[in-house]
Amino acid sequence: MSRLSPGNRRVAVVGVALSDCGRVDDATPYALHAQAARRALADAGLDRSQVDGFASAGLGTLAPVEVADYLGLRPTWVDSTSVGGSTWEVMAAHAADAIAAGHANAVLLAYGSTARADVRAGRRTGTFAFGARGPLQFEVPYGHTLIAKYAMAARRHMIEHGTTIEQLAEVAVQARANAALNPEAMFREPISLDDVLSGPMIADPFTKLHCCLRSDGGAAILLAAEEYVQDCRTAPVWILGTGEHVSHASLTEWDDFTVSPATVSGRLAFARAGVRPDEIDFAEIYDAFTYMTLVTLEDLGFCGKGEGGAFVEKGRLRVEGGELPVNTDGGGLSAQHPGMRGLFLLVEAVRQLRGEAGARQVRARDGDLPRLGVASGTGGWFCSSGTVVLGRD
Repeated sequence: MSRLSPGNRRVAVVGVALSDCGRVDDATPYALHAQAARRALADAGLDRSQVDGFASAGLGTLAPVEVADYLGLRPTWVDSTSVGGSTWEVMAAHAADAIAAGHANAVLLAYGSTARADVRAGRRTGTFAFGARGPLQFEVPYGHTLIAKYAMAARRHMIEHGTTIEQLAEVAVQARANAALNPEAMFREPISLDDVLSGPMIADPFTKLHCCLRSDGGAAILLAAEEYVQDCRTAPVWILGTGEHVSHASLTEWDDFTVSPATVSGRLAFARAGVRPDEIDFAEIYDAFTYMTLVTLEDLGFCGKGEGGAFVEKGRLRVEGGELPVNTDGGGLSAQHPGMRGLFLLVEAVRQLRGEAGARQVRARDGDLPRLGVASGTGGWFCSSGTVVLGRD
């Protein structure tokens, strides 16, 4: 296999897969990593001996070492970046840069979590178990929960821009409509605006259906240099542009509760890809809460600041009949959410671009398969963002 000059190689996603997801009571996180990894390699048609890079997070400080050992990998390039839900978009950016520069040829990203099973069994997972040290020492004593921080941001947007609770609820309703088309989604029964609005209050203004579900599950993707593509069994999906940004840890250092770090990561990703938001056929956006979808759409440039509420109305986010299908698998609100869902966004984006999404398959404006998609992950409480623009030949 010939090797192109470092820096000149294009990078493609050549394999994607999910592990068993939803209710998986009899598996460990390591087993879910392995199941997803094996399926991604099989999807690509490559052998694990061809993988020389590995990235993972979520299982402690030695995640890439321990999981690589469990998978039988001996990588010469590793990444353990951990910035919350945006970890996987940021890792994909790092892996693409490494491959383009010639530091690796094929990089596997893998994740697995038994978040739901752990709760049912009374096990502590340690997710977001931050101590009262550093910047957070001034917030932890007041009992701010993760959901409360998102709720505060949503309320600020409602006050400043007139966003309504009905508009936020639209995000949940349309996510469920997309999930109804996905046989792998955890919840598929349709819901109405009234179902969302009348549910039990969790953190004002969020009722239960404004919040993501909790599931078990894993995912994996394989990125490779362009000279590997001819040996793969699937059509390549190219990494066209990436961006990352870290904003704040403490809410007191957040300049504007109505602006997420996707404003920077999105701008960088689109500029590096050489495309505009209005050219994108679909978007996969981290949606632990309905407000995340709305404000990320604004900050990626799909609509103006303060216009997100109106933008998400009238079914615009639906696979069936929507102008910009968003979270085509049902998202974290309805499909699955095992903890750090960013990798699932990339899996779904690749499946859409390869035309493998079945009943939920998005079509471009000309009726053909979509040409461009974007995946944007958010971590912490709008603390970090990673955005990846993907495209097919």
